Amino acid sequence: MGDSSAELAVIYTLIDRFEKQRLPRLLDIKNRVDKGGVLTESDIRFMLEIAEDARQSKRLIDRHPEWHGFCAEVIHLFEEVAEKALENEKMS
Repeated sequence: MGDSSAELAVIYTLIDRFEKQRLPRLLDIKNRVDKGGVLTESDIRFMLEIAEDARQSKRLIDRHPEWHGFCAEVIHLFEEVAEKALENEKMS
């Protein structure tokens, strides 16, 4: 397997984990904050973990522009959740 094939295998593994594990939880958090809720300590740790994983994966994704759109959508979702949660926190 060449470097590019190995990198794509890693990307597919990361995306699979995101879709099966992280996206459902992130959507649950989004649903809660959209209803006026605030982040719990567990939510904050989870979101920090996502941010750190994204930071660590950045160079890999930079080399594969075909995944930039997907990553941009994930970042947008993450930002929506964080912004709404901050707004809710300020109002509580």
